[in-house]
Amino acid sequence: MRKMASALAAVIAVMIALVPALAFAQEQKPITVTDIAGREVQINAPVKRILLGEGRQLYLIASLEPENPLARIVAWRNDLIEADPATYGQYLEAFPKLADIPSFRGQENSLIDIESTIVQKPDVVLLNLEAMRANEDADYVEKLAQLGISVLYIDFRHYPLQNTEKTIRLLGKIMGREARAEEIIAFRHAAMARVTDVLARAKPPRPKVFIERIGGYSDDCCLSFGAENFGKYVELAGGHNIGSDIIPTTFGQLNPEQVLASNPEHVVVTSADWQAYMPGGHWIPLGPGADPDTARQKLEWFTTRPAYTGIAAQKTRNFHAIWHQFYNSPYEFIAVQQLAKWFHPDLFADLDPDATFAEYHRRFLPMPYRPGYAVSLSDSGS
Repeated sequence: MRKMASALAAVIAVMIALVPALAFAQEQKPITVTDIAGREVQINAPVKRILLGEGRQLYLIASLEPENPLARIVAWRNDLIEADPATYGQYLEAFPKLADIPSFRGQENSLIDIESTIVQKPDVVLLNLEAMRANEDADYVEKLAQLGISVLYIDFRHYPLQNTEKTIRLLGKIMGREARAEEIIAFRHAAMARVTDVLARAKPPRPKVFIERIGGYSDDCCLSFGAENFGKYVELAGGHNIGSDIIPTTFGQLNPEQVLASNPEHVVVTSADWQAYMPGGHWIPLGPGADPDTARQKLEWFTTRPAYTGIAAQKTRNFHAIWHQFYNSPYEFIAVQQLAKWFHPDLFADLDPDATFAEYHRRFLPMPYRPGYAVSLSDSGS
């Protein structure tokens, strides 16, 4: 009986391993999907050839298909290589053929490289929501449709709490990975509930928080978020984002006097390794494998900015830094957990964002977790 059970288990394991390959080998059939812009698009699914209008879309592609996340990618924008070199290095180590995928340059809201797109003959092009105006004004979407290439708009950046799960379901559907998409969404819900349920019961006072967006990317002060993206993460984590009172859109800027007058109790800097954009800048090289001592040393510089002179956060050293790419990925639940620990350390003493992210890697990503996504100067921080 034991031998039979062992043999059966081996067969089941093989079948599970073959599920992605079988899904990829399925015959394509026309389906109609609705993208994040509300457009109904007919597409042959499961798609076999995908062009990534932003390289960081790999975060989700790999979560849905970790066994071989490159299998369907025919070209991509080079932003992951430049904006998140540590993560790129992880994927390159695990999948050396990543270096051979054609890449093209561009900005988040810019036109795609239509010549490269046509040459690669993808089934679908994934574009950020903010790229819609430029590409439709240039008639690129219509031109690609005439060649049988569909365009889908997705969004992690402008309204992440509203659109991330829609994006996960959309990609799960076109890739034939619907069940996997629902597993990811369930994981996200559970991770967020570990913060929101506690706050709903405790109803603690909300500390005032200033988010310095893309800290060190330039010398400008004081770029921040309105009521969306990291502004929303702050509210979900039990803080009050002062940018929400002033900035009417997702992204914006406060002047130093406004920051001083608001007197925030916490300053959170979003940053990353931006050597490709600002060599030797004040950016904090957060991301997988980041050295915490180096990150903490670079965070110290931000306490000296004139906009923070004499504010409450400077007196308590409640200065924190967090990986900027949480603003544009399916991982924002990690940011919410980390912010909650900083704002309410007593309530969330047992919450471990690193453990949560490590579990996500174990279940959904093709490489082991490497810490390095957050650092703090306060005694209560990580």
